[in-house]
Amino acid sequence: MALTARIRTRDGWAVSHAVVTVTDMTGTQVLRAEADAEGAVRDTTALAPGAYTVIVTAVGYAPAAAGAIVTASGRAEIGAVTLARQGGAELPPPGPWTIDPAHSSVAALAQHLGISSVRGRFTEFTGRIEIAPDEVEKSRVEAVIHAASIDTGNRMRDDHLRSGDFLDVEKYPEMTYRSTGLTAAGSDRWTVHGELTMHGIARPVDLDLAYLGTGSDPWGGTRAAFRATTELRREDFAMNYNQVVQAGIAAIGTTLKVELDVQAVQGESLPQA
Repeated sequence: MALTARIRTRDGWAVSHAVVTVTDMTGTQVLRAEADAEGAVRDTTALAPGAYTVIVTAVGYAPAAAGAIVTASGRAEIGAVTLARQGGAELPPPGPWTIDPAHSSVAALAQHLGISSVRGRFTEFTGRIEIAPDEVEKSRVEAVIHAASIDTGNRMRDDHLRSGDFLDVEKYPEMTYRSTGLTAAGSDRWTVHGELTMHGIARPVDLDLAYLGTGSDPWGGTRAAFRATTELRREDFAMNYNQVVQAGIAAIGTTLKVELDVQAVQGESLPQA
């Protein structure tokens, strides 16, 4: 085995798509290898004894460089190489973060007539994220969505969705989500455990969450981006209305796919426009 290395994130997760390039002291590339699913690099290319430079790259991460000495046996054990997420911290800085509705979206997709999907979004919502200082798993999130802000691009359909057949917005004007815990699912992914209250009914709902990075904004603030998805069953929230069309096909599917794209600003409030 000529070259071995382990590619990891700062919190110890494997970077399976990393590429390792080795150059000699003249800058000439002598080896290129890819990490496996465990973030391990094992290459049998024979290298002459001497000093080399190892450069590790991966999409979404800042490049890392390290020196390597190939011994007379032809072996070079690089050990663990840590990659930092490109464009920001490995995790958002601890403390409060305020969701920015102008740069976020709450969308839902429902099957229509068994052949296509109808996409809707809620245009009015607020939310807050609290990143725990010591253990990210202790972080919290809560959000309030105004049910009447549903928008599918069709006024008649939107009015029906606001009615007692579905959201019943006059009786239940708000939907709320409050997290109860967080479980790591990868280097930048978590499962958010929480409770969704909709149509007057509270149910446990898990979100599949991906952290997309942190960076500065034009207003002097710091922003973090997230994407989350989940699937809901209408019947769990007592929204059982449906219309059956030809051959027993339901006009509206029984499940909803929910997609959340979130930008959050560090601090207790949003910047003034």
